[in-house]
Amino acid sequence: MNSTSIRKGFTLIESLVGVAVFMIIAVSVYQAYAATINAVRVSRLKITATALANEQFEIIRNLPYTDVGVVGSIPNGQVPHLQNLVRDNTEFVVETTIRNIDDPFDGTIGGSPNDLSPADYKLAELEISCPACRNFTTLHFTTQVGPRNLETASTNGALFVQVFDASGQPVSGADVHIVNNQAVPAIVIDDTTNNDGLLQIVDAPPGVEAYEITISKSGYSADQTYQTGAPGNPNPTKPHATVALQQLTQISFAIDRTSTLDVASVTDTCGSLPSIEFSLDSSKLIGTNPDVLKYSAPHITDGSGTKTISGLEWDTYNLNLSDGLYDLAGAVPLLPVALNPNTNQDFKLIVSPKDVRSVLVTVKDASTQLPLSDATVRLEGAGVDATLTTGRGFIRQTDWSGGAGQDDFTDPTRYFDSDWNVEINDPAGEFHLRKIFDEYEPSTYLISSTFDTGSVSNFHQMLWQPQDQPPDTGPDSVKFQVATNNNKTTWNFLGPDGTANTYYTLANQNLNSLHNGDRYLRYQAFLQTASTTWTPTISDASFTFTSACVPPGQVLFTGLNTGDYTLTVAKAGYQPFTDTIAVSSSWQQHEVILSP
Repeated sequence: MNSTSIRKGFTLIESLVGVAVFMIIAVSVYQAYAATINAVRVSRLKITATALANEQFEIIRNLPYTDVGVVGSIPNGQVPHLQNLVRDNTEFVVETTIRNIDDPFDGTIGGSPNDLSPADYKLAELEISCPACRNFTTLHFTTQVGPRNLETASTNGALFVQVFDASGQPVSGADVHIVNNQAVPAIVIDDTTNNDGLLQIVDAPPGVEAYEITISKSGYSADQTYQTGAPGNPNPTKPHATVALQQLTQISFAIDRTSTLDVASVTDTCGSLPSIEFSLDSSKLIGTNPDVLKYSAPHITDGSGTKTISGLEWDTYNLNLSDGLYDLAGAVPLLPVALNPNTNQDFKLIVSPKDVRSVLVTVKDASTQLPLSDATVRLEGAGVDATLTTGRGFIRQTDWSGGAGQDDFTDPTRYFDSDWNVEINDPAGEFHLRKIFDEYEPSTYLISSTFDTGSVSNFHQMLWQPQDQPPDTGPDSVKFQVATNNNKTTWNFLGPDGTANTYYTLANQNLNSLHNGDRYLRYQAFLQTASTTWTPTISDASFTFTSACVPPGQVLFTGLNTGDYTLTVAKAGYQPFTDTIAVSSSWQQHEVILSP
């Protein structure tokens, strides 16, 4: 009987699985070991830092009480503000702050009773950090140091700094930088406000406008005091602080998170206009007589017509064009623009080519100060009589002499299509029925190029001139249909009932609401005559619309002459307004407030 020996081993897959299991266990053990070593290291560093704090406190407690203070600060003493100390072969940074404390047990300065010696004891705080140590959290230690002798009346005063935000809530952790260059040596204090947004400097040497104060915080706006009589701001609204003998000086500052203004320079059809120069001015003042703005800076939009201005303080800002090629035609939202803390505000600057003389009229509600749309604004005088509606843009065509074949309305003298029965050059600037052998054709049509409003829009009226045609042409000798879409390909011309069976026969007739929500528009004009010796004529075709780039509550009158004008504003539900304005400059604005 033959015996066969059988040998067994591990396959490659089994070997790989075994190695993987071993690696997982090994890595886990190593990570646990590393975490333990790191915890031991951090614990040792904390023990060393705590011993260092006790050492520094013992040094402070053994100083004469008059020397317990930070060099060049209040109270002034022998303790350095910053020290780099090496312990256990590790370098620590020790930041020391010492403050006089006004304990309320015997009254407080400026309080009842008034404590004429408010520096009752001193509070020392150590902040110990280790920049080169991994995972080391900064440690804070405090101790109190009291005098051995009875207190005497102080020859100094007190300075309390209060920091609020835009809503009047205290700002804790605000950086306060105080400098007194009148003292010898100069006093420099860098500290932060407490949970109540307050920093109390007790026993401060007296001085008239001696304390220069600057308030800041990361991500926040800044506030400060200013020197009286300084060039450019001789009369500051907040001069450097004065501390009087045995008196309390309290001064407040307001800071909050900064915001960003995203400016876009566009036309009323949302077309971008690059390189528009403008100035941005705040409403807050840092000085009066003369007024000195806290913020005033020039800006320019980039090649795409945008400009991002960051780090702005909450405020109300005005904007003025400094570009010599364009006029301000409106703003979305209205100027001045209110910028809240910690916000990103979009702002559209609506501009138009500069005109010889133009007037921007803004209409607001008296109670809310919000813009009023659909208000009728009429300007009469100096050979001009024009009426516009606030919150509505309009696009107009007054010449068709360039001929047919244009898809998009880029050349204002051309159109898309017609038959051979239209005359566009006799004269230029109008179209009518073609005349052959002294007789006019009986009818014709003309389809406009595609008008782009720039964004999703609501369409209001179709208008044309002249509105009165020769009686011999018969009734409805001029009529229109309108087509709108968002794809520039589907053109269904409709009348006032929303079908292709009706026509707009009266100018200013409301367009059917089916067109609302579209961006592109074409009109189709139909001309016909009852007598071949007469022709209807169109010299002006336009439509009104509302879009994202049409400023609410504003209209711009252009092409004006120098002289006096009567301005009349009317809106349903409001009292009518009439005023006389003198037009003399190239661009000016006028605000109208309507009362219900």
